[in-house]
Amino acid sequence: MISPALPAACDGTQHPTRTPEKRERDSADELITAWALTARGGDPEAVEKFVRALQRDVRRFVGYLGADPDTADDLAQDTFLRALGSLHRFEGRSSARVWLLSIARRAVIDSYRYASARPRLADTDDWQAAAERVQERGLPGFEDGIALAELLDALPAERREAFVLTQLVGLPYAEAAELSGCPVGTVRSRVARARAALTRSLRDAERADLVRAPD
Repeated sequence: MISPALPAACDGTQHPTRTPEKRERDSADELITAWALTARGGDPEAVEKFVRALQRDVRRFVGYLGADPDTADDLAQDTFLRALGSLHRFEGRSSARVWLLSIARRAVIDSYRYASARPRLADTDDWQAAAERVQERGLPGFEDGIALAELLDALPAERREAFVLTQLVGLPYAEAAELSGCPVGTVRSRVARARAALTRSLRDAERADLVRAPD
């Protein structure tokens, strides 16, 4: 078995200068937020650019966290319908990305409430199906071996959310904390514990492979 490598650690440490990647992301967020603000007036081109720019992040987020992965497309559509319906209230106090993902998060929570009076994690088979639809084939370390979804399935919901937001969607820790409604330190702790648990799972799988391997 080829064990997947975890995404590079992000410790949220503040640096005195921004990296080129951080500058590029900040610039993209500013542009997307500008499109959202322009779209408030009904500009169809701005609406289309806003939706296209964040479609991938929303689809990935709801695909990994939704109550029923088979409805991920519906959840993504519901998110954008909610967002466009309340776009006139968006004032740009946070980035449009964080604002939209907060709406996606509410859509996911509502899907849990609709699916069951007591929210539960999806079955492993469903997580596998979600991974096949949501996961990019080019994501390093996940082409073969253990599916990322199988590893995430064992994590508590809040740690899984923190890991997906920061390590897969790519939100900075501060924005993930804002979206989740908790301190930045809590997000860092959840991600660290999630990474530790995933690493243990990988090592256990590797040891199991060695035991099963023929002489």
